[in-house]
Amino acid sequence: MNQTQDILAIASKIVLIVGALNWGLVGAFDFNLVQYIFSPYTFLEKIIYGTVGLAGLFTLYRMIKLEGRA
Repeated sequence: MNQTQDILAIASKIVLIVGALNWGLVGAFDFNLVQYIFSPYTFLEKIIYGTVGLAGLFTLYRMIKLEGRA
């Protein structure tokens, strides 16, 4: 594994944690932090949600790839 993939994996995990915390807030308190912060800029909201989705796909890919080696 190279350094770029390691950095991408760490960034992906951070984005997933932030996304999970946001979903936790939505589920527990019906409060969307991303929408609250970026409500005047809906295109930024979409970028953030897209980034969380890509981070999830990247992490899923890495999990499947690593399980294949075991």
